[in-house]
Amino acid sequence: MDIRNCRRCGRVYSYDGFNICPKCRRDDEMDFQKVKKYIEENPSANIKEISDETEVDSKKIIEFLKEGRLEVRDENNLLLSCERCGKPIKTGRFCDKCTLEMQREFKQAIGNRQSDTLQNTKIKQKIRVTERYRDDEKK
Repeated sequence: MDIRNCRRCGRVYSYDGFNICPKCRRDDEMDFQKVKKYIEENPSANIKEISDETEVDSKKIIEFLKEGRLEVRDENNLLLSCERCGKPIKTGRFCDKCTLEMQREFKQAIGNRQSDTLQNTKIKQKIRVTERYRDDEKK
């Protein structure tokens, strides 16, 4: 069992793939629901207004945006920018163009790795056949 301390509150918890404990995750989810409801009722509100009215820290609201759970309505936002090219974005961490480019790059890298593995497998098979052949000749 992997036991860790919560990055946020310091409590000890059984690690389940998240860096924060279940209580902090529940608190985050409650904050998210408050923010989401406020935005639905006040679609033109800015982050400061949302933060003041919901009592949720603006950093946490920006975190929700970066996670892709919320979206900025304004096309020309100065709040979020692509972490790769710097272009303004509505949600997440990367613009659509960079996301597609990175997916293509990852697929190429995985494809190359798979072909290397395939080649190594074929080479190993040839070595085994050669060794068997040699062993048969010795008998």
